[in-house]
Amino acid sequence: MPRAHAERGHEGDKMQHESAMNATLPYRIEPMTPKDLDEVAALEQVCFSAPWPPRAFRAELGHSYARYVVLRATASPAVLGYAGLWLIVDEAHITTIAVHPAYRRRGLGELLLLHLFDLAAACDVRFLTLEVRIGNRAARGLYRKYGFHQQGVRRCYYTDTGEDALIMWSRDLADPAYQRFLQWRRRHLWTRLGAST
Repeated sequence: MPRAHAERGHEGDKMQHESAMNATLPYRIEPMTPKDLDEVAALEQVCFSAPWPPRAFRAELGHSYARYVVLRATASPAVLGYAGLWLIVDEAHITTIAVHPAYRRRGLGELLLLHLFDLAAACDVRFLTLEVRIGNRAARGLYRKYGFHQQGVRRCYYTDTGEDALIMWSRDLADPAYQRFLQWRRRHLWTRLGAST
């Protein structure tokens, strides 16, 4: 089921680890709620060739092992992107990352990915994993930029095209050197996004 897609956990879960400098950015990331589903479903249709139906997202929000978030500009209520993961023992499976086409190449997918790292770390996860279309060079480049490496291939994984999926894994989040690397990446992204101090 995952597409690099997930479910959300407890409704009242405020996600202890909100992105550390979230308040200083011109964007905010918040837990996805049922009120967001119409916008999320519409964005899903725009972003993916094999979109999930709205009922799939609604079901996802009810699972205790899943987390979903939405991305908005600070000055606007519109959903610009969303992301999710499943928590499985000491692993987190990234199930989806999506950004509205009009807002791509601005670092927002990267911002969502960093937030998923934060969520995983807050839940004592050691590794993140995902599937990505073999032809999705932009996504593959982003994941490699953040230390993901290929561990396998799922043949004919995507039913709409029969395309293969690469299975990618992060480095160990418990590794201090990897944490320093992620903080370095975060500082560069914050500068790019115009974080105020």
